[in-house]
Parts: sequence; structure tokens; C-alpha cells
Amino acid sequence: MSNVASVSPSIVQQWIADKLEPAKIQEELIALGYDATAIENHLKEFNRAKSVKRAVTGFIFLFVGAFLGFISCLLTIINPVPELYYWILYGLTSVAVLIICTGLYFVFE
Repeated sequence: MSNVASVSPSIVQQWIADKLEPAKIQEELIALGYDATAIENHLKEFNRAKSVKRAVTGFIFLFVGAFLGFISCLLTIINPVPELYYWILYGLTSVAVLIICTGLYFVFE
């Protein structure tokens, strides 16, 4: 029995929420009677949805890190609290760079 169906986004999101592996998804689809083409389409959509989710997370990290770095730059130049100058210059900038690196990891992995 060949079960031809379009890929349902809700099913793909459920697989992502359940953190299923592609091999487990393939076994599940075979048990439901899908043909090889439908299984391949489902797995491609699953991998694409996971990539999009990671990219969105990465861009959020990049934005937060860039904003924090900009604030650090402004506070270093303005120097509103001289006692915190080195904390802002080295501490806040380092945190911003770490957040940006984390975002780049998510985007490019």
C-alpha cells in the first residue's frame, strides 16, 4: 500500500518538539505505509525545519550580541561612571563577543 500525502508542518513540528532522530522518523513512516519518495520528502522537510529553527536562534543571539557590543562601545566612549570604565570596556565587550560567537555557531553549523 502506497500512502502518498503532502508533508504536514504540524507533524514536522511535533517531531522537532519530540526531538526524534531521522532514523526513528523513517521507521515510523515505513510503519505507516509511506513510499520511499514520501519518506524522503518528509525527512527533507524535517531537516529544513530544524535548520531554520537553529538559524533563527542564531540570528537572535547575533542581534543581542551586536546590541550589547554597541551599548558597550557607547558607554566606553561616554564614560558616565569612571569607576566602571574597565568593567564596561573589557567585561561587557567580552560578553558581547561571546554571545556573537554563539550566534555564529548556531547560524553556520
